[in-house]
Amino acid sequence: MDDPRRLRGAGGEGVSWIVGAVVVAAALGLIWLGDNEVPAPVGRGTRAPGFQLDRLDGAGSIALSDFRGRVVLVNFWATWCKPCEDEMPSMDRLYRDLHPSGLELVAVSVDEDPSDVEAFRDRMSISFPIVLDPGEEIARLYQTRGFPESLLVGPDGTVLER
Repeated sequence: MDDPRRLRGAGGEGVSWIVGAVVVAAALGLIWLGDNEVPAPVGRGTRAPGFQLDRLDGAGSIALSDFRGRVVLVNFWATWCKPCEDEMPSMDRLYRDLHPSGLELVAVSVDEDPSDVEAFRDRMSISFPIVLDPGEEIARLYQTRGFPESLLVGPDGTVLER
């Protein structure tokens, strides 16, 4: 009868090689079949990606397309972000001063718990609309690299400034 150590070693090496080859082939197949396109940067002169998100106040949702024909400041932020907290009073002043002239401001919160956002809104006396993006799907769509981050969107839907 054959030496069991010899069979175990030969079988183990052969199986390892086969498993490794299958893993490499599967990875190459996924790369080849997958969506390899890198999205174009969202920046000055590009079309702002559309979105529709639920409002914090429960009054339905807000879509970027709701503001077609107006200038919109889209601000990505979070309650745990100190620079976000620091800029909120000036953002609210900007909204109060320029909203009557047609400026829209949409604050996109990436927080997971709406009650945290409500407490923050109340503590900071925020008057502009807040929408919820707890999975950061829209933040990723906009290629947000950190918080806070704002984009100014023109009346035609193109990004004027990032």
